[in-house]
Amino acid sequence: MRREFQLIEQYRGMSSSSGRYFGAILIGVHLVLFFKVVHAAASPRPNIVFILADDLGWNDVGFHGSAQIPTPNLDALAYAGIILNRYYVNPICTPSRSALMTGKYPIHTGMQHTVLYAMEPRGLPLAEKLLPQYLKDLGYSNQMVGKWHLGHYQLRYTPLQRGFDSHTGFWTGHHHMNDHTAVEHGHWGLDMRRDYDVAYDLHGKYTTHVIGSEAINIVHDHNTSVPLFLYVAHAAVHSANPYDFLPAPDATVEELNHIENYRRRKFAAMMVELDRTVGSLVEALHARGMLENTIIVFSSDNGGPADGFNDNAASNWPLRGVKNTLWEGGVRAAGFIWSPMLQNVSRVSHQMVQVSDWLPTLYEAAGGNVSSLPTDLDGISVWHELSSGTPTRRIEILHNIDDIWGSSALTVGNWKLVKGSHYNRTWDGWYGPAGIRDEKAYSLDAVSGSPAGQVMEDLKMLPSRDRITQLRREGTVSCGAGAHMANECNPLESACLFDVESDPCEYNNFASEHVHILQSLLARLADYNSTAVPPANLEDDPRGAPQHWNYTWHNFGDEPEPEVLLNESQDW
Repeated sequence: MRREFQLIEQYRGMSSSSGRYFGAILIGVHLVLFFKVVHAAASPRPNIVFILADDLGWNDVGFHGSAQIPTPNLDALAYAGIILNRYYVNPICTPSRSALMTGKYPIHTGMQHTVLYAMEPRGLPLAEKLLPQYLKDLGYSNQMVGKWHLGHYQLRYTPLQRGFDSHTGFWTGHHHMNDHTAVEHGHWGLDMRRDYDVAYDLHGKYTTHVIGSEAINIVHDHNTSVPLFLYVAHAAVHSANPYDFLPAPDATVEELNHIENYRRRKFAAMMVELDRTVGSLVEALHARGMLENTIIVFSSDNGGPADGFNDNAASNWPLRGVKNTLWEGGVRAAGFIWSPMLQNVSRVSHQMVQVSDWLPTLYEAAGGNVSSLPTDLDGISVWHELSSGTPTRRIEILHNIDDIWGSSALTVGNWKLVKGSHYNRTWDGWYGPAGIRDEKAYSLDAVSGSPAGQVMEDLKMLPSRDRITQLRREGTVSCGAGAHMANECNPLESACLFDVESDPCEYNNFASEHVHILQSLLARLADYNSTAVPPANLEDDPRGAPQHWNYTWHNFGDEPEPEVLLNESQDW
């Protein structure tokens, strides 16, 4: 500022009008530059919005080629951002969420076997520092809406004591979207919280709408001088309770009568409602002037439960397998990243990214020094590589090792090793529906006319129609009908080897042709297993039964033991 004052004093002494005129211009130029520097120095770190869908299949979004389920808001963001075509998660919910929050493979936190059940007296280990805690160190306000599923038997395992400043949502793995109750292991209880309190007032309000409106309220009330981390963890499209597995608004179901299979139509309606909340959230961010300094990540937590698996109707077509399998359909997730901060956008990325990478990636994008992160993280920052489009350091991904079920999978470069299988190979096939593949059936008008599409147009970020069509083609996996299948794999008998770059549908087993590659990957898998900690799973604790806590799923480990424990064999 000293230079600006010197200029003012210099031109104050000028007597001529021209001197005063040019002096005023120069002073103005210097002041504009000065205040730009001051504003840049005071600019908040980027806002981060992480949207996690539950049990969404690869083929359940428009940007991967199907026109069956309209997802125009997600599609608009994907086309304006970076579609992640080789993005991997873990095969089931709790392991994926633990990897997201810790930056570690589940084998290194004891979360590798199945999910965390509501009556288990455990949670994500307290020794682990989580993503919101790292962001808190950088000055972030951390807000969460939706599903947690990383432990609640004591409050110290719940979001408010793991780095979040607020939480409206539920603690367990699923619930019904209207009554907010969860049926699990023969027990039934309410699971909807506002911070620590049971949110009885939300009864009857559709969970996707609750999550959407709460997220918008957070944006409306946010102090924009503070960076925001907003974690939006949807209940959709996870199946609900036995009396109504796929709850969706009747009007939305009616809109989708082009889908003949009724179960698939209800699933689609759940997804449409999720997509609409994304559009409203993007509008809210834009209205507050926050979007220009925001990173949005969208992801599924695992592959979709297709063809009736978990009484659901997702589709991973044409990928092999379903949720809770180690095939591509179980671990390759629908996902993208969007931000004006990214340089090389409107493209389909074939860079390998794993869900554990988000912690270091978002930490670096937020201005954190990744060299200060613990050296035992499995995730790596891919922020600069995603932005530029250059190859990442990620050349291998451990999909999981589950020594209880005897299954494991590892990808190194284009080669994938699959060892063991679940459900005695019942779900090792390929499951549709394929959806509508005719490009003429896909509505480009719906994309540009959606709330998110209109915002992208306003920001001059939505690509041309021709480019959108090209992006959909590039984001569509096509493997043929499998007639060319050779050397079929039986992973229960011996390990299988696939070239997932040329054969993402895992048709052709190359284990016998490339024995040296197979042995190399088996050795690498053994190296990983030598670092694994035992699975932390525990038997259900009868103290956690909801009937002891006013029929709510409760932090039972913080309370005195109930005087009477009902017969656990009782039918509910």
